[in-house]
Amino acid sequence: MMKRIGIIGVGEIGRAIVDGLCGGVEEPPEIYLSPRGARTAAELSQQYPNVRVCTDNQDVVNRCELVILAVRPQDRAEALAGLRVGSDRVVVSVMTGVAISELRHTLGTGAPVVRAIPLPAARERQSVTVTCPSHPAVDDLFGHLGGALPVADEATLNVYQALTATLTTHYWYLATLTAWAARQGIPAEDADRYVRGLFQGVGRALSDETRSLHQLAADHETPQGANERIRTTWFDTANSDALGKALDALLSDLK
Repeated sequence: MMKRIGIIGVGEIGRAIVDGLCGGVEEPPEIYLSPRGARTAAELSQQYPNVRVCTDNQDVVNRCELVILAVRPQDRAEALAGLRVGSDRVVVSVMTGVAISELRHTLGTGAPVVRAIPLPAARERQSVTVTCPSHPAVDDLFGHLGGALPVADEATLNVYQALTATLTTHYWYLATLTAWAARQGIPAEDADRYVRGLFQGVGRALSDETRSLHQLAADHETPQGANERIRTTWFDTANSDALGKALDALLSDLK
């Protein structure tokens, strides 16, 4: 893995990457952070002796071999304005919906540019990170954080990006279950604890890749039982089609 890594934009994903690369690691890389997200950057530099906060974004690029662009897409013009990136660097963008061609034009660089979709699970080194195009240094980096999944083109990466956008919907689904239980008189803390335990078990079942997702569902159902009833009455064809249409619309915007 490259020994000097820079991160411009230290939000949730940037922090997860730092934690995954440094937490409990005997020989972590040197990591250089932009001053943007000052509070988080300062906390990380205090937590890990190999992490330093730079004076500005150009300072980050100058000190590293590989630079991760993790600013919000709407902030990219300000964050990348005037940035000079030599062709001997490797650029990794985790910005949603920003094409490689746009980044090359903005940065005016001949350096390799790779898009990636790391997840917060990078913190526990359990993020399967989609990358495009495949690059040995980038795939090796994310290999240390749970594994790289290289894809051939940005159209394919955008499909994975749309799937990633369903993450918070899952949390809201769980919060809705907890709120429903509370309305039935269950103490909110007990409902929260039970729902978390219930779906942590589902997460463990997902690690069994010998069974398809449909098979896992079938294995948790009794014919004409309670699970089947909720699945067929709530997650019906109309519900499924609505989800598909929402994903279609998002994918169209990502192109």
